[in-house]
Amino acid sequence: MTAAEIYNSVTNGGASDFAEVAAILDRHGPWCLIGGLAVNCYVEPVYTMDADMIVITENLAAIRDELVAAGFSISEFPHSMNAKKMKSKLNLQFTTDLRYQNFVSRAERRDVLGISVPVAALKDVVQGSDPERRLSKRKKDELDLIRIGEVYPELHELLPREIAEQLK
Repeated sequence: MTAAEIYNSVTNGGASDFAEVAAILDRHGPWCLIGGLAVNCYVEPVYTMDADMIVITENLAAIRDELVAAGFSISEFPHSMNAKKMKSKLNLQFTTDLRYQNFVSRAERRDVLGISVPVAALKDVVQGSDPERRLSKRKKDELDLIRIGEVYPELHELLPREIAEQLK
């Protein structure tokens, strides 16, 4: 069984939804994957029910229209838009926050769930963690940073001090 088939079975079609969204995003120009799925490209993968992407703000309206036409429900927030298909367990978040927009230009294509998508550079993934998130999300981000720090000790200087200290 492929990773995409396993992910589809666990998320009720999440890999297929991800592939559909990636095709939509490719049509609407530059974007990149961040968050847990991006971390999984650099270290031993762990299971996640979220796909976080950076999209160029000006393209969001066209992306939203195409997602709605493809059967996704949409929720909009000041710096992001979330999408989900009714029966799927995969949560999709499209971030338009300006502090992440430069990540797109440094992204490289990598295989994610069986398809080639632009993934944020490792240094951007490290610096993309958001201290304003709710506690459970911050703790997941901390674990992702620890996992990265264990494999890439040369990046310890980019990690929050308390995490780098734990890795000594």
